[in-house]
Amino acid sequence: MPEPTYAERARTLAYLARSGALATLSRKHPGHPFASVMPYALDEQGQPLVLISSMAMHTQNLRADPRASLLVTQPVEGAQLGEPSDPLAAARLTLMGEARPLAGGEAGAARHAYLARHPRAAYWVDFEDFGFWRLDVKDVYFVGGFAAMDWVAVTDYREAHPDPLADAAAGVLTHMNRDHADALIAYARHFAGEAADEATMVAVDRLGFRLRLRSGQRLHGVRIAFPREVRTAGESRTVLIEMLAQARSGS
Repeated sequence: MPEPTYAERARTLAYLARSGALATLSRKHPGHPFASVMPYALDEQGQPLVLISSMAMHTQNLRADPRASLLVTQPVEGAQLGEPSDPLAAARLTLMGEARPLAGGEAGAARHAYLARHPRAAYWVDFEDFGFWRLDVKDVYFVGGFAAMDWVAVTDYREAHPDPLADAAAGVLTHMNRDHADALIAYARHFAGEAADEATMVAVDRLGFRLRLRSGQRLHGVRIAFPREVRTAGESRTVLIEMLAQARSGS
């Protein structure tokens, strides 16, 4: 079943998220991890850019030891669908590397990227104690849910791009789940051979989509491929209509 690579999925998750948990090495308790909530933006290679105060504990930790990790998590499925959820079924990404302060042109580029992502930061970006840092990524670990996990080569991560449907995906899911529940069941029965009682679209990308199915008391998931790659919300709508016609005709 065609599916984006882990590198692509990792870049997509990093792109969609707005904040993560930054783990630094504590000065007060040497060798002990210290975790902080950390809004971030990305540079062109998917490396996190952060705006931090010199007074913050994590900044003091980084000045003593630049090694750090940023954990980024996908919103859990049930939280989006209004149902009980399992956070271990959601995707997450750990970016490991060394953080360093930025100056000159690098700081200017980071400022532009960061304020585009976090416009409210304009209120404090020019405070004297704040500055931009970048986590220079050395390794990447991606978990896509149960039984889907691996290290990702940093070169693959840097060269990958967010999925072209990343910004449209939430709207596609909402529309399909709200207005086309019968179509989702038809997809499951025709393309996956699953006689589902209920079907919910939980993910979509340029190569296909994933359904969560309920058959009696059984709850499971399937992935269904698009017949061709799609890159916009309009293209996904066209392909989904074609697939529904095919499913209903039985061809």
